[in-house]
Amino acid sequence: MIVARAIGQSFTHQAHYCTASGAPFCGALLSRAAEDILAGGPMAALVAPWAELDLAALLSHAIALRWLGAVHDLALSGATPDVSAAFPRPDRIADPERAWAAVRRQMDQDPSSIAGFMDHEPQTNEVRRSALLIAGALEVAGRFDLPLRLVELGASAGLNQLFDRFTYRFGDIARFGSDTAAVRIDTDWRGVAPCVDAPLRVASREACDRKPIDLGDPVATRLLKAYVWADQFDRLHLLDAAVAEAVRFGVRVQTADAIAFVATRGAPQPGVATLVYHSIFRQYMPARSQADLAQQMVRHGAAAGLDAPLAWLAMEPESHSSTDIALTLTVWPGGETRRLARCHLHGAWVRWGD
Repeated sequence: MIVARAIGQSFTHQAHYCTASGAPFCGALLSRAAEDILAGGPMAALVAPWAELDLAALLSHAIALRWLGAVHDLALSGATPDVSAAFPRPDRIADPERAWAAVRRQMDQDPSSIAGFMDHEPQTNEVRRSALLIAGALEVAGRFDLPLRLVELGASAGLNQLFDRFTYRFGDIARFGSDTAAVRIDTDWRGVAPCVDAPLRVASREACDRKPIDLGDPVATRLLKAYVWADQFDRLHLLDAAVAEAVRFGVRVQTADAIAFVATRGAPQPGVATLVYHSIFRQYMPARSQADLAQQMVRHGAAAGLDAPLAWLAMEPESHSSTDIALTLTVWPGGETRRLARCHLHGAWVRWGD
């Protein structure tokens, strides 16, 4: 019962966060799921593989978000019409009670349709996070006045490889990018403006993921949409625009482990500023792998020079159980680390210089 309580608490925690972040439909579904776990319903069997984890680990492994993505994917697929009919659309206000009833029936009848989806950690590719990534990249560009060599870890479909091709409105403080860009990102920006006048040039871009999303596969692309909260249509629209841009540009993500990728691709190179970056990725790595990544970056940093600098930009939770996200930048030569900002999980707001 103690184990069930921890899993239920993780779902309740995520429910509160969704509701507070403008996704009340998803919050209501998660609350019903938490109640079902504690009551020993079909949810209890579904989350049993994580029964030995404590609350902090459950939050870190995002078990609640895996389930929420699984049921959204079910709705998007159309394979279960009563689930699809109960989920929200721009022209329809959904009824979470009806949706929960439909999802619960599905878990009773065919739990494998949800369980299989939950085997892998969330494959998010939140495009609005690019507002943080571009701001960090501008810091690096302004400091070294060199073209950037971009190396992204845990890139999913690679949508955020293209952050320099988007247009941004940083609140009422500043703008960056072309007025004709296909992807336009608005962010509630607080604090000083980013260095929008820095000479941002991209020399090359590459990325890795253990299980990259193939944007040529409609089922795989649907998976990306599944992890967007179903009642946040602005995020879904932004994702669609970024996917179309990535397909036009021919974005590629290599299938590789992040540590091995950094070992071979993260070393500084003359004539460019190498920028290794990731967003909401590190929490899914085992503690040993997190330490290995840091050691690898320090090792590469020792070889950096003013003509071959190295920067490490990370948008990550400040602790395993925290929803407080920080943007940090470490630069070599020197190895100085600064927290550039605190921000919303999806990049909806930024407190720069906090």
